[in-house]
Parts: sequence; C-alpha cells; structure tokens
Amino acid sequence: MRFIGHLHSRTSMLWMLLVALILSACGALVQGVPGGAPIQATPGDAPTQEASMFRANPARTGVFPSDGPTTLSELVWKFKTDVRNVGFGSSPAVAGGVVYVGSLDNWLYALDAETGQEKWRFKTDGEVYSSPAIADGVVYVGSLDNWLYALDAETGQEKWSFKTDDGVYSSPAVAGGVVYVGSVDNWLYALDARTGQEKWRFKTGGLVASSPAIADGVVYVGSDDGRLYALDARTGQEKWRFKTDDDVDSSPAVAGGVVYVGSEDGRLYALDARTGQEKWSFKTGSPVHSSPAVAGGMVYVGSFDNWLYALDAETGQEKWRFKTEGIVGSSPAVAGSMVYVGSEDGRLYALDARTGQEKWSFKTGSPVLSSPAVAGGVVYFGDIEGYVYAVR
Repeated sequence: MRFIGHLHSRTSMLWMLLVALILSACGALVQGVPGGAPIQATPGDAPTQEASMFRANPARTGVFPSDGPTTLSELVWKFKTDVRNVGFGSSPAVAGGVVYVGSLDNWLYALDAETGQEKWRFKTDGEVYSSPAIADGVVYVGSLDNWLYALDAETGQEKWSFKTDDGVYSSPAVAGGVVYVGSVDNWLYALDARTGQEKWRFKTGGLVASSPAIADGVVYVGSDDGRLYALDARTGQEKWRFKTDDDVDSSPAVAGGVVYVGSEDGRLYALDARTGQEKWSFKTGSPVHSSPAVAGGMVYVGSFDNWLYALDAETGQEKWRFKTEGIVGSSPAVAGSMVYVGSEDGRLYALDARTGQEKWSFKTGSPVLSSPAVAGGVVYFGDIEGYVYAVR
C-alpha cells in the first residue's frame, strides 16, 4: 500500500508490501526500545509557529510559517513506538507545542514538541496512515479501521467518530467549521467539525487516498479513477473534473489560481483552479505520489524515479533537480529559504529552495516516507522503523 506523501492508497497496498519486504530484508533493525520514552532528548525552544495539518494549511501548499534550519546543529529528540519494526506512514502535525502523529501500530501519539515526551496516545483498531489535523482544540485523524476520529487535543479524549465503509488513508482538512476527508470506499465526506454530522458526500470512481485541498470555496481531491475533482465546498456539487492517465493519490496544492497535482502516470499537472483546464504538465521518470509544494513562483515535487524536481510554477519549466538514492514519496516542505524532503534511502534532505544545493542531510536507520513538518525552527518527521525525529 502506498505511504502517503503523503503517499497513500491502493498503490498504498503496494507500498505496504514494499515496506514489509524492506523490513524483512533488514531483519531486526531495532532492539526493544521502551515506548513512550524520548531518546537523547535535548530541550529546546517550544515552537511558536505551527503546522497544524498535512501540508501546513487547507490549500495544501506545503509552505510552513516558520523558518527552517539552514545548518544542522542537533538532534533535538527522537521518539520510538513500543512496537518493534512498526513505523510511521503518517506525517506529523504541530499545534500548541504538541506534535501529533499516527503510527502503523494503530495509535495516534501526542508528543511534547520541545522534549519528545509522550503526553497521551489514542488507540484505533487499524493502522494510522492519515496525518492529523488540529483546529479549535480538536484533533481529527483517520484510521484503516474505517473511522474518522475527533479527539480533544489536550487530553486525547474522543469527542466523536464517523464510520466510513472502508479504510481512511486520506488526511483530513478543516476549513469553515467543516472536516473534509476521503475513504477507500470511493467517497469524499464533508462533516460538521463540532458534531461529526455528515453534511454531504461525493462518490468518485475509485478509492480516495488523496487528501483534499480547500481554497476559495472549492474542494479539490484526487481518486484512483485517475481523476482530479473540483467540488463546491458547501454543497459537494461537482464543478469540474480532470482526467489523468493513472491513479491520483498525490494530494493537490492550490496557489495563485492554479491546482498542482501528481499522478501515477509520472506527470505533475498544473490546472486552472476555476475551469480545470490544463495549463501545463511535466513528465518525470516514474509515478508521482509526492504532493507538490508551491512557493516563490516555484513548484517542488518528488518522484519514484528518486529525484526531487523544482519547476517554474507559471510555465512548468524545470529549474533544477536533486537526486537521492531512493524513491521520493515524501512530500517536500518549504520553510523560509529551504526545502526539506525525505527519501526511501533513509535520509532527510535540506536544500536551498532557489538553487537545489544540498545544505545538509540527516541519516536515519530506515526509509523516510513521512513528510516533514516545520515549526519553531525545528523539522519533525518519522521513519518506517518507528521513530519520530525532531532536528534543527
């Protein structure tokens, strides 16, 4: 199965197989580290600028309000789950000095952003690939047990839950008092954020692992039927649809009246947000599950061909590319003058956003398929071995 980078989906099923093969090949890489305990914790400044949902905001631009570190000075902390060789496909979100992240051990964790100390955890009955969203003191997250959960951000106590007919890989977006999330049952749901009551649902022709983006009263979401849909955020009425040549598990990003989205067909597409008309497309060498980041007139996106690409947002012309030693399913994060992205080669890379020059990298013990989040000058991310890292 695909991790999400978000990475999600049926190819999410292929990703799960890939992960299982990787873990089998690596053997017992991690000897029991007690769960709930941060490792090598070094207190730092608590984040003052937040990253409260996947891709930083409802439009999924991947642009974080905090500046990111231009040099690597320290591992602030790392946290290990208490289930051996079970890692993180979910990407962290940061709000109120707390890091929230889901794990393949079925738990959602809340960790102190400064120390990595566990504050609480919430048990679901399925793996948590969905990345949490935090709004108005509530954490929203999906699980492969088919449920979307709403939890008190301070205590982890369940406020409500909503049942879909299949697993929830999609990461919820919250805007205007409504939670939007997709499901493997082929539907996109719109729920009242306070009560969980369904407001509307929209049926696509394939599973929805893509995470919806919301901008200017419109919801954009991909489906494994190969289409990107644009829906009225209030009513769910379809405004337009665009067909690619394969699954759309990448999550769209909306900026400057343009929607950018990747496809399993290996292309990144730029579409007019109002009409769905194609403005340009860029061909990579492999499927694009990474969700694009858009900042400063540039679009950044990873590909299964091991490259991170930087393109002119207006024309799609390549500005630079950066080669890693593994699949780039992680979605890039832009913070200040820097771009951060994980790779299946086990590294988090920090690159100059303008030139693509590598400033630093951080080596973990296993593939990094989780997408980084940046808050308070700290980069947070997970790996499939079961660690969450905070570096700066």
